Amino acid sequence: MLAFEKELEILVNKIKDLEEFSAQHNIDLQTEINALKNKEQEIRRKIYSDLTPYERVQLARVSERPNTMDYINNIFTDFIELHGDRSYRDDLSIVGGLARFEGIPVTVIGHRKGRGTKENLKYNFGSPYPEGYRKALRLMKQAEKFGRPIITFIDTAGAYCGIGAEERGQGEAIARNLMEMIDLQTPIVSVLIGEGGSGGALALAIADRFIMLENAIFSVISVEGCASILFKDSSRAGEAAAALKLTADDLLGFSLVDEVISEPSGGAHHDPKLTMQRVKDALIKHLEQLQVLPKAELLEHRFNKYRSIS
Repeated sequence: MLAFEKELEILVNKIKDLEEFSAQHNIDLQTEINALKNKEQEIRRKIYSDLTPYERVQLARVSERPNTMDYINNIFTDFIELHGDRSYRDDLSIVGGLARFEGIPVTVIGHRKGRGTKENLKYNFGSPYPEGYRKALRLMKQAEKFGRPIITFIDTAGAYCGIGAEERGQGEAIARNLMEMIDLQTPIVSVLIGEGGSGGALALAIADRFIMLENAIFSVISVEGCASILFKDSSRAGEAAAALKLTADDLLGFSLVDEVISEPSGGAHHDPKLTMQRVKDALIKHLEQLQVLPKAELLEHRFNKYRSIS
């Protein structure tokens, strides 16, 4: 559990110990257990109804949260992964391919994080190289050609900033995605499921509808990086998180987000099945609204959406 969940963790462990003791010794402790469970629910409501921006950052980073592959495997069918940017190599930190969503052929693309050190190293901690963004753009242009809606899942601390990535044109790859996505003649829905870090996230986020989970975050820099620059002290990340205005409520207030999807108490990882169902319901709603629009009207709405951001 996270630091701010310590009180809750102690109580949950106490309930578990009482239940085990009751079962082992055949003693009826249900009254005491129920009282503790009621207290647990009260503490849970108190904690999660008043989270600070930095606590939401911590929740957004929890590795147990449903990731892109969880969504692909649970709300899509017939997924076929496609590989490579046709220029350099296949970047595993971006996953994409063809699938069916409620029977409709779609192209689905997303940042891919791992669980555990081995997977995170394999997927570069979800931080794409330029070839990852070029692969994503290739799949988007293919979707446009065949009239498939595009669904993207965003969850990255940011684009990889190593020497090799810069040599191969990281900035150009991100910029080209932004330029091309604004003109794609097919519906685009982007879902922010965890971290949304700067241009690395924005390269998959130019969309007709941009939706995000309640405890997801979107910012131009990590809170630690911001604290290091502003305060010369990365330990003041909590202050930086508040200053960055990176929460779902902040972004909704700025009209940068079209919908915020509520999470189960404790975060998406406490009930992944419910979270994914809520995301699926939102996708169904938005795609139904977008698919009936003529292409010219779709593009006009998309252009005006971003033109109005100040």
